[in-house]
Amino acid sequence: MDNLPKCGANYVPLTPLTFLTRASNSYANRTSIIYSNIRFNWRETHERCCRLASSLRSLNIVKNDVVSVLAPNVPAMLEMHFAVPMAGAVLNAINTRLDARNVALILKHSEAKIFFIDYEYIDKAKKAIEILMSDFQMPMPLVVVIDDLDSPTGIRFGELEYEQLVFQGNPEYVLENIDDEWDPITLSYTSGTTSEPKGVVYSHRGAFLSTLSLILGWEMGTEPVYLWSLPMFHCNGWTFTWGIAARGGTNVCIRNTTAQEIYSNIALHKVTHMCAAPIVLNIILEAKPHEQRQIITPVQVLVGGAPPPAPLLEKIERVGFHVVHAYGLTEATGPALVCEWQAKWNKLPWEEQARLKARQGLGILTLADVDVKNFKNMESVPRDGKTTGEICLRGSSIMKGYLKNEKANSQVFKNGWFFTGDMGVIHPDGYLEIKDRCKDVIISGGENISSVEVESAIMKHPYVVEASVVAMPHPRWGESPCAFVISRKDSNLKESDIIAHCRKNLPGFMVPKKVEFVEELPKTGTGKVQKNHLRAVAKTFVVSDQTSKREKPRAYNQNHEQILVLSRL
Repeated sequence: MDNLPKCGANYVPLTPLTFLTRASNSYANRTSIIYSNIRFNWRETHERCCRLASSLRSLNIVKNDVVSVLAPNVPAMLEMHFAVPMAGAVLNAINTRLDARNVALILKHSEAKIFFIDYEYIDKAKKAIEILMSDFQMPMPLVVVIDDLDSPTGIRFGELEYEQLVFQGNPEYVLENIDDEWDPITLSYTSGTTSEPKGVVYSHRGAFLSTLSLILGWEMGTEPVYLWSLPMFHCNGWTFTWGIAARGGTNVCIRNTTAQEIYSNIALHKVTHMCAAPIVLNIILEAKPHEQRQIITPVQVLVGGAPPPAPLLEKIERVGFHVVHAYGLTEATGPALVCEWQAKWNKLPWEEQARLKARQGLGILTLADVDVKNFKNMESVPRDGKTTGEICLRGSSIMKGYLKNEKANSQVFKNGWFFTGDMGVIHPDGYLEIKDRCKDVIISGGENISSVEVESAIMKHPYVVEASVVAMPHPRWGESPCAFVISRKDSNLKESDIIAHCRKNLPGFMVPKKVEFVEELPKTGTGKVQKNHLRAVAKTFVVSDQTSKREKPRAYNQNHEQILVLSRL
């Protein structure tokens, strides 16, 4: 049997680009994209992607060049997930919520050759390019403006415009052959980018298999109508940028995630599926009467990005949304664990159902194995739901690695496993549950915040001696940064001073919602800050968008808080 040949007929490198070709051939006249008054079918979407890929090649884009894009969930963003790799290049979708300096850091680190910019973000992009050229001494990438497809504004920055490239491209373009399925397809940066950003590289193989796993794990049938309430820059929309093509479905693109946009599009287009962070569920529940629409058929919602409270889940399901929980991270190409629901659990009281939903669940099909290992001896912990260890993953959906960061790669890839940095337990039935985060990442409204980066910004204040930042509960965002600060004895610093300082040095979502001044920070014998003690204090705070106040210390129900963590997405 060893002599049987491997050839083009029986071996084809795996890539999600084949989903588009298949959709064009099999579902040519099905609606592929809806955006306001714009409609495309899969034949047209395939042609537009071919045209764009052709134009990219004419702009001297070659294999493994990075093409960056700063845009909301508009048709261009979706098309680029196919067109850029069709040209042999690597797509880098940038988080639109980052400030100009972080955008510049990503452009520098990725060495992007072309920078596509939606008209809405031109001012931010101009500042980023100025920083790139002046502070980092890097050349300006070629700029292409994405104007609004439904209501063109005429705003330009440079000579090139997206629709111009699509129009000029060759509709008969033949995509570059994927000789090796291990070739890179996208580059995504972990949130909280610093002077040493972590660029996560996905392979064609990993993207293909992750897409199939999520389609199967979510039990997504044919012809889904998918609402883009999840940013496509988050792990390439958890691979559904490719997955909807695989099912011959319809992508309903929206520029802004508002209650009115969500409800009206669900009602108008009969949306069947959507993904969201818990903050989006809050947006839906807080809709004003004139914004609401009756949900006739339940909408399937894959939720991640922050831990949603049990009462929130109960409320959203009563409105007409069926929630499935997942856990994942950028390095795992999005969701890695899904809390597969068992029919017998439907007979249990809601409190017991909430406890079961608190668990992060089982590994997706493309993971060869999931384990929780003891820190000291690297042995698997007992399946008792009590013994904690680090969650480890291995399988084809794990990233190729961090771009230009061998030190970080050596830290996470060990003994044939990827170490997530998250602590958890395994229950007797094999379901995993997260108990803590090794790296103190704060997940706020689906955005990941590095506590170290916030601390560094606070320490820039001339009257700050020391600072430590941890997560605190927030009624709207799930979590928000809470800063414990030691100020100089001769100063008269107030909470408002620190917050104002942070607003000048950080993106808005990273600014602490609470600042507590202390005389000293709890530390170990070796001088390390004991953040677990600070987190316990932060959990006694009550915070709103306007005010912060202190409650009496109360017991902390970990199951309630940790219903889902889609960590570092």
